Amino acid sequence: MNAPVHDADPMSFCPIHQGRRARLAALLREAGGGVLVWPTAPERVRNSDTLHPYRADSSFLYLTGFDEPEAWLILDDAGRSTLLCRPRDAEREIWDGLRLGPDAAPRALGVDEAHEVAELDAALAQRLADAPQVWLPFGDDDVSHQAGQAVHRALGAVRARERSGVRPPAALRDARPLLDEMRLVKDAHEQALMRHAGRIAAAAHVRAMQACQPGRREYELEAELLHAFRSAGAAGPAYPSIVAAGAHACVLHYAAGATELRDGELCLIDAGCEWQGYASDITRTFPVNGRFSGPQRALYDLVLAAQQAAIEATRPGARRLDAHWAAVRLLTQGLLDLKLLRADAVGSVDDAIERAAYRRFYMHGTGHWLGLDVHDVGDVLQRDEPPLEQPDGMGGRVVKHPSRRLVPGMVLTIEPGLYVRPADDVPEAFHHIGIRIEDDALVTPDGCELLTRDVPVAAEEIEALMRG
Repeated sequence: MNAPVHDADPMSFCPIHQGRRARLAALLREAGGGVLVWPTAPERVRNSDTLHPYRADSSFLYLTGFDEPEAWLILDDAGRSTLLCRPRDAEREIWDGLRLGPDAAPRALGVDEAHEVAELDAALAQRLADAPQVWLPFGDDDVSHQAGQAVHRALGAVRARERSGVRPPAALRDARPLLDEMRLVKDAHEQALMRHAGRIAAAAHVRAMQACQPGRREYELEAELLHAFRSAGAAGPAYPSIVAAGAHACVLHYAAGATELRDGELCLIDAGCEWQGYASDITRTFPVNGRFSGPQRALYDLVLAAQQAAIEATRPGARRLDAHWAAVRLLTQGLLDLKLLRADAVGSVDDAIERAAYRRFYMHGTGHWLGLDVHDVGDVLQRDEPPLEQPDGMGGRVVKHPSRRLVPGMVLTIEPGLYVRPADDVPEAFHHIGIRIEDDALVTPDGCELLTRDVPVAAEEIEALMRG
């Protein structure tokens, strides 16, 4: 989050998070009842005694709005919520800043009660007694490990009381699917936060384009992005910013380095910010000297047309992968037209798609869920529909559930690309050209709203911006 919760109006966010906890409690009741146990993320050491900047667990933030470390939420199926957090500590607050503390937490966060985190084991042993089941996050991560260890200790304490008539929970259940489904569809409050994150990130991309010129280095443009993010009040990047000059644009997760931006080459920037926990994610590709060459423009316009096809396929009732296949068809036809794929080798457009011949130049998907995490939670398959045979995207076939149907409130990225590495059968004019165009799309009742179009996307608009 961008500021400790106790620096804000303590009642300004209570109804939102209280409402989420009430919805989750109702889901617990429908699934047989029980008690949810969810810790926030631990602090992580960067090196020696220096910590990474703290970021709370996303689902914990979603349920509480609380961004301090060493905190836990206990929620039962009746909706009763207990927060465990660090106590006020005058000496530590001199070094690390103010803490909310358990006395202020009920009013500030809308929880029913709060205790010091040192009382976690006792609180869990009390709340798990006679509970039908325990809900906690399953997985191979720090949050899951913390939850599992604490519940294991509490279950031992509950079982020690069985002779007095206390019954331990009969089952452990994974709470992630319930929370993932809740987080997948964004409410009006979340949508507003994501619009703002998109505006900040778009302005940062504009700043970087305007600052770009031959002779500068990748890290200088990264600094322009960071300046724009922080100046606008964002917490910082939502993920490590990609600033890739020339051939580096063909490396999908390239980290900004010291490479010089050269006349005649392209620069690819994939960067977004985090605003009150919510991520934006934008990619733009532009000419270092402000003007696309012929081959660069041909590939750029092809990727932009593919993105537009994917945007048109992003609407309620459509499947999540419809946008991907719409982009793949445009890209594959364009690759054939430009002779980067040869019809005598790969056949027709349909043949090339069936064989996944396009993957030589386009090897990733066209989008992902976006929200509190840049690769946000949410099932990608429609599990209530029967499995069917379909392309596996690698040139084969697979039997699985169809992809998810989109509904209003979902947010996902739309990001086709092309990456051309040198090869004997590839015209030299296309060597080392990497292009990706990415925007954030909110599914609306009528289609989708692009949250990140405050930065130009058409080639001529990019050139005009860079001239200016």
